[in-house]
Amino acid sequence: MIKFFRKIRQKLLTENKFSKYLIYSIGEIVLVVVGILIALQINNWNEGRKDRIQEQVLLEQLHREYNSNLIQLDEKIEIRKRVINACSKLFKSIDEPELFQTDSLITQTGALGTAATFDPIVNDLISSGKLQLITNQRLKELLTLWTTEVVQLTEEEINYYEFRNNEYRSYIQEHFILRDIHDLMWSNSTFLSFLLDKSKGVDTSSSRSKHKINVASILNDPQFENIVTQCRTLAVICNLQSYTLRDRIEEILGIIEGEMKNKP
Repeated sequence: MIKFFRKIRQKLLTENKFSKYLIYSIGEIVLVVVGILIALQINNWNEGRKDRIQEQVLLEQLHREYNSNLIQLDEKIEIRKRVINACSKLFKSIDEPELFQTDSLITQTGALGTAATFDPIVNDLISSGKLQLITNQRLKELLTLWTTEVVQLTEEEINYYEFRNNEYRSYIQEHFILRDIHDLMWSNSTFLSFLLDKSKGVDTSSSRSKHKINVASILNDPQFENIVTQCRTLAVICNLQSYTLRDRIEEILGIIEGEMKNKP
């Protein structure tokens, strides 16, 4: 093909047809430029198709991860709901001490010690540069803000964790019998909710302590009421943050599922 064009140029030059040669040369240049543009367009199309394939792989991974995060977050929300419910029952016992039951007091007070913490799967999208593969701008925004929003929940969980480890445990060890609390929490499966494999059989049999707590003194103690109040407040705040985070996860999953339908 190159020899063919060279022969045409040589013929035009030997025949002294410069104007035709010039027009032909321009046409040849245009043809080369068009060929280069077409080649670039094909290359860009191929690269874009490869990016879309990688994006689908990434979307499938994100879908699995955020589904897992949603399941875990719901579990933590339910744990805190039990704490809030326990606080309500304890307030009732404080307000109406004549209706109390010792086992109920021990069980509900023990439930306050379950400090649930959300530990989501964190993808390295930003640091790895893979975020640029995501074409949906709203999804990009949500994924970028995800870590910051998780931190807001984590801060509240730390507040509960620290209060549990300090004021709550100190009071429990002084006024309650841990042996009885743990026995009741095993028997009602409270501890099992924290196990990775909840199907595992666990021997939780134990006898109750021969020592007795002073129920009347506890129910009349303002410090105990303060502890219950603080536990409830912190649990409610953690759940409010969790509900916001849950909305984010559902929005992320909704966008991902929509984008996954647009396979290349």
